[in-house]
Amino acid sequence: MDTTHTRPLDKYPDEAALTVQLATDAGLGADDRQRISTRGADLVRAIRNTGKPGLMEVFLAEYGLSTEEGVALMCLAEALLRVPDPETIDALIEDKIAPSDWGRHLGHSSSSLVNASTWALMLTGRVLDEKEPGITGVLRGAVKRLGEPVIRAAAKQAMREMGQQFVLGQTMKDALARAAKMEARGYTYSYDMLGEAARTDADARRYLAAYADAIKAISKAAKGNDIRTRPGISVKLSALHPCYDVMQKDRVIRELAPRLAGLLRAAAKANIGLNIDAEEADRLELSLDVIEAVIGDTALDGWDGFGVVVQAYGLRAGGVIDHLYKLAKTHDRRLMVRLVKGAYWDTEIKLAQVMGLDRFPVFTSKAATDVSYIANARKLLSMTDRIYPQFATHNAHTVAAVLEMSHDRQAFEFQRLHGMGERLHEIVLGKEGTRCRIYAPVGAHRDLLAYLVRRLLENGANSSFVNQVVDEDVPPETVAADPFEDVGQGPTVTTGADLYQPARRNSQGWDLTDTATLEHFNSIREPFRTQRFIARPRIAADLEDGPSKDLKNPAEPSDIVGSVHLSTDAQIEAALDAARPWSNDADMRAATLNRAADLYEEAAPE
Repeated sequence: MDTTHTRPLDKYPDEAALTVQLATDAGLGADDRQRISTRGADLVRAIRNTGKPGLMEVFLAEYGLSTEEGVALMCLAEALLRVPDPETIDALIEDKIAPSDWGRHLGHSSSSLVNASTWALMLTGRVLDEKEPGITGVLRGAVKRLGEPVIRAAAKQAMREMGQQFVLGQTMKDALARAAKMEARGYTYSYDMLGEAARTDADARRYLAAYADAIKAISKAAKGNDIRTRPGISVKLSALHPCYDVMQKDRVIRELAPRLAGLLRAAAKANIGLNIDAEEADRLELSLDVIEAVIGDTALDGWDGFGVVVQAYGLRAGGVIDHLYKLAKTHDRRLMVRLVKGAYWDTEIKLAQVMGLDRFPVFTSKAATDVSYIANARKLLSMTDRIYPQFATHNAHTVAAVLEMSHDRQAFEFQRLHGMGERLHEIVLGKEGTRCRIYAPVGAHRDLLAYLVRRLLENGANSSFVNQVVDEDVPPETVAADPFEDVGQGPTVTTGADLYQPARRNSQGWDLTDTATLEHFNSIREPFRTQRFIARPRIAADLEDGPSKDLKNPAEPSDIVGSVHLSTDAQIEAALDAARPWSNDADMRAATLNRAADLYEEAAPE
């Protein structure tokens, strides 16, 4: 695979050093930061004074990830995505609902919907709990058996209803109709067709057709001529190709780029924006390859709606923005860049740990991510000759920082998710006169849960602004605290190398989606490229070798890497005879296996 690249994007820089550099790049003195925190706290007070909390804020205030019940609901929602059969669903609901104390949440919430959900969860938990002694337990067991289909259907419906609060419509027609009310109040929309990555080419073609149909529908409903106030659409590249993977780079460029180009041309003709969504860190370089393959299309000349999403929690966010600015200048484009905090943090951390990596591709603390966001917002505001910044956030401190750093309120826009951050953006829209775009998912019930789970995980932690903003026990100054003060504080995330300590060291892994890692790995393998390896039975006996056969590189059959001598019956008998008296205790065998593992790692290039 070709590993050459022109983008100086280090996937695994030193996080601490980068954070210090970003804090400097933000260009905020002590007085600036104090003004931002004060403004942020004032926004929190204004939000609370409106008395109209959003459902997500209310739900997370009651059932955040800090509560046993909140974790149970997150697990249930996430697991329902993958459970195909009724029996397993019943067992899952019983496991997650019955042991929790739902009664302590009863009547606490300001939302009638959340309180009604609590009643349902409490009653379901009591029905499923067979620990009650005597006749009550017997009756409850009977009710449980008879009622399982009802409970199963109710649990699925409850998750759907929760998801419905954050999805604008099941079809584009429904979504456009619902959007009209908010558009009349000065908002605009970016529509996202719900759905996960394509698994087959048929999936990819179906998503492609859905995107094309959505562009047509949006075009017919759009009003005005300024692309900044017209609605747009967001596109996931992983939905357009079933093998959207860096190892399939050549095929992806050959097959996916024309599909994306067709959508871009349709959006340009309709004069609406099209944003390419950010996905996992492993796909970042590949997404830039695809963008480079289509950005020079002359059919896009004069269109200012080519958009890219950048995730501030990524250690390469600043480098990506610099690269996009360079592309815009090279191809005489004006790009839209949506800056978000990032939606796959849990996945990125877990993947790096499981792979045994000693670093992460994302910031490991919320404070560092917030600092990165502010520093990169400053960068974007300095590039408005070629970039139209779109600041997607529900955080009052972040909003205050952008307002403090900006001079032209029409040179950028804020964005929020449908169903979240309504009051914050309503206040800013009215007071500051900034534009606001609502990111609105559109799709059927079956696609809701994956989106809902990401939103819950993203905002369920105690430190989340969405979680804290309705909690009157948390002072506004704490909710809008200066993240620069918290950098380097708090618990550290265990790296992959130390994941199983103190019991044992994790096995070493290599990120083969990282260009620098591939180049290094190829360089240390080079001395062994022409070496022929011979594998034979290791028996301490004077026995003849068995027949041999060549070993070929499966990726390149003409590359013969060595040969293997097969064991003869005599060698097998000799090995068994030697093994019986040599048998060692478990500790000795474990030490031998550990030593073998160490040797495998040491000789990895070979």
